[in-house]
Amino acid sequence: MKEGALKGREILLGVTGGISAYKSADLASKLVQAGASVSVVLSRAARKFIGRTTFEALTGRPVHTSLFSPREHFQGEHIGLARRCEILVVAPATADFMARIAHGFADDLLTTLILAVTRPVLLAPAMNTEMWNKPSVQRNIARLREDGLHFVEPGSGWLSCGQIGAGRMAEPLEIQSAIEKLLQ
Repeated sequence: MKEGALKGREILLGVTGGISAYKSADLASKLVQAGASVSVVLSRAARKFIGRTTFEALTGRPVHTSLFSPREHFQGEHIGLARRCEILVVAPATADFMARIAHGFADDLLTTLILAVTRPVLLAPAMNTEMWNKPSVQRNIARLREDGLHFVEPGSGWLSCGQIGAGRMAEPLEIQSAIEKLLQ
């Protein structure tokens, strides 16, 4: 990590519904400790795994959950947050989320942000090995790469389902390093 590389940078962190959402709290903490300002968007499914209070305490900012309940931006959260951020990071990025954005769905705040943001988008996929290896998931990833989205590849290791294999979300420091490279 380059000292001071994230100081004063504006990062938007999207969290989708997977057990690895706990790592996203660590990522948010590390980014703030590195001097970044972090706003968090939690998907409906993410809120089943981790609460908004955790991220609000770590970032010192409100957590965004709804497209229709603006808390900060009079034009709507999807416009204000998209304009303010320098990068949008989604960690974890589930198979469902990637399928929805690969096909242009915009039915919640996070998917709408993907369409509204003009800055780099970095995805950190996380899912079961069988899901990761499915041709449909790999097609969606290929499409997203073609659309200009960036990825931090998942690692191999112990998964919450009891398997050992590919699909484990990248570690927070690896994601932080990828953010720094994209913001250079």
